[in-house]
Amino acid sequence: MKTALATTKFLLILSLFLIGSPGIQAQVRLAAEAGIHSATIIENNSIPGWDTAVKKYFSPRTGFKLGVLLEIPLGKSFFFQPGINYASKGHEYSRYNDSATMYSTDTVYSQYTIKLGYVEIPLYLTYKIPLSANGLNHFFLSAGPYLAFFYNGTENLQSRTYSTNEYNNQNNDLLVGNAPDKYKTFDFGINAKAGFELGNVMLSAYFSRGLGNFYTADYPSSFHHQLVGGSLGIWLTKAVPPQPKPLPVLVAVNKDSDGDGVPDAQDSCPTVPGSKVWHGCPVPDTDHDGIDDEHDSCKTIPGVARYNGCPVPDTDGDGIDDEHDSCKTVPGLARYNGCPIPDRDGDGVNDEEDQCPDQPGTKENHGCPLAPKVPATIRFEKAVQFQSSSSRLTSISLVALNDLADTLNIHPDLHLTIEGHADASGNAAENIKLSKDRAEAVKAYLVKRGINPARISTVGYGQQHPLADNTSAAGKAINRRVEFRLDNQP
Repeated sequence: MKTALATTKFLLILSLFLIGSPGIQAQVRLAAEAGIHSATIIENNSIPGWDTAVKKYFSPRTGFKLGVLLEIPLGKSFFFQPGINYASKGHEYSRYNDSATMYSTDTVYSQYTIKLGYVEIPLYLTYKIPLSANGLNHFFLSAGPYLAFFYNGTENLQSRTYSTNEYNNQNNDLLVGNAPDKYKTFDFGINAKAGFELGNVMLSAYFSRGLGNFYTADYPSSFHHQLVGGSLGIWLTKAVPPQPKPLPVLVAVNKDSDGDGVPDAQDSCPTVPGSKVWHGCPVPDTDHDGIDDEHDSCKTIPGVARYNGCPVPDTDGDGIDDEHDSCKTVPGLARYNGCPIPDRDGDGVNDEEDQCPDQPGTKENHGCPLAPKVPATIRFEKAVQFQSSSSRLTSISLVALNDLADTLNIHPDLHLTIEGHADASGNAAENIKLSKDRAEAVKAYLVKRGINPARISTVGYGQQHPLADNTSAAGKAINRRVEFRLDNQP
């Protein structure tokens, strides 16, 4: 998200500079755009039966985009249109179970919605076809790549239990990174749109398709965004037509229109008082800082009069001039008035990166003290059990789970990963869903015991990793299990 915010700030500053620069404001235009679209996620994987048993329960969700667009002419009909916008993406999963499935899974229905927000940088090449003689109305076609930076993401889980008719609703923030079950911070793809430009109003339909694999699953797969929608744009500025050069005017030989002592015949600026040294023109101001070159000690760098036309000094070279720098000889940041980021606990990790700013720690542990080592993996093949083809915990499982909750409370810096497994009974795709539900059931119990849900991750492997032979009842009972992995907080 820091990358997305930095990119947004840079492009907004660039937009204001282009619009405010006198040399190019006659050519560049700025528009505000907003649109609504249907967002979906295209998933491809090699899980047996996924296309027929699972894929049909996914559907698009309604999203929107909001941003600004610059227009830079490249010729009579072609334009370069870079922009920046916020776009919401994702999809929905919804399944109502039949009677047999309700009884076996103890679930009437399950639904979850993935909501993702990105800061996008589209780079359009646009071709316009005039529709009126005054040049104000056009039909246009645009296409080009886009870059996207992850801004935020949540997952909403909803279900209803069959046996108790209990409604469950849970919201989780999505994790960012390159590890399994995390979303990548960067994505890219292609955009295309077509529509009409009617005066200052733009109406268009747009399509975009991601080319990057934005999500890392714990199985071989690929995930791409796709948007289809329409947008409305308003041009906030308009191009100023170039002004014709004035025709030369014949003047009398001794006439001095501006009264600067240089006759108009020898005056290169006959209407503006100047100096004989500069052929009747004012003394130049090369850097346009309001201080002419004869009095400017830094002719090519804008400055201020009190420093003889030079910029205010920056002794420590941190980009913050000495008049606004509280630490003139030590490089720092603007948000700390030119001083370095504080390090209250003196552990060498600054407070912005230190997750324990008042407690000395190590850089490897994000500024926090190292937590005591714990076993990497704990298995409870016998202690944590489930009913066959169900995610319902048996009562004997609660003893082991209570011990696990006590361990997590003793070690608040630990993160728990719950891996769900199933025996080979039934459909492989359904077993992945069942094993995920089993892991979620264990998580739900630990949360009720006071464990922060942000410290717990779940994953379902289905029947992929058996511990025993699936041909016997005893072997299947061993394979219906959960495994726990304890690590330091990510």
